[in-house]
Amino acid sequence: MPTSSASTTDSAKSASGGVQSLERAFDLLERMADAGGEVGLSELSASSGLPLPTIHRLMRTLVACGYVRQQPNRRYALGPRLIRLGESSSRLLGTWARPYLARLVEETGETANMALLDGDEIVYVAQVPSKHSMRMFTEVGRRVLPHSTGVGKALLADTPDAEVRALLARTGMPAATEKTITTPDGFLAALEDVRRQGFAIDDNEQEIGVRCLAVSVPNSPTSAAISISGPAGRVTEAATERIVPVLQQVAVELSEALATSTPNT
Repeated sequence: MPTSSASTTDSAKSASGGVQSLERAFDLLERMADAGGEVGLSELSASSGLPLPTIHRLMRTLVACGYVRQQPNRRYALGPRLIRLGESSSRLLGTWARPYLARLVEETGETANMALLDGDEIVYVAQVPSKHSMRMFTEVGRRVLPHSTGVGKALLADTPDAEVRALLARTGMPAATEKTITTPDGFLAALEDVRRQGFAIDDNEQEIGVRCLAVSVPNSPTSAAISISGPAGRVTEAATERIVPVLQQVAVELSEALATSTPNT
């Protein structure tokens, strides 16, 4: 039986030498994620430039595999099977980051962390503790709200103001300490400081007596940030001037390692 021209196109090799239909399927999944997780076929066609029959065929396959589900309103949503992939990927990301966090500890003397933005929350996926007897500890897997953390500020710094306000409206802004920012305007001003300075600070906002410096990991496959945290008496203004360039350099190197999928071990 002759193969249709559409099928031939979908199974053809892409310009990169891969399988075109796979590249298109993953591109559609990423476009769905960028759109908030639920889209219609016409929206996908408009954003991807692919014809509707091709998108329908790809989505039908993704639905059958459990990576996409069709809603009663005929729109398509990201499916629950992606959760397992995401959780496994997050664990691996933390594992790949550990050598870079260890370098941060060696060069700064303070505990180093890696965190991701997962929905409306910050989740810590890796940590290497300081060698000081007095040191900070955050349990891997712990979830916190973004507004009271340095990593939260770093991760949201480039997010449009309207989206930040919407997130804060969903989560609320409870005070963890007397220094926690508790208003949207105050938080947006802090994000402006992050963009201007190139790093974020948690100054006794999550825990009294603790300061944290954080930067985002540029071009990370998912929104990620790294940070150091320590007693306010050690993470002083003078120490900040020394630590921030190290944080920024390690973030760039980690980004490059993740992009090439050959992390430094």
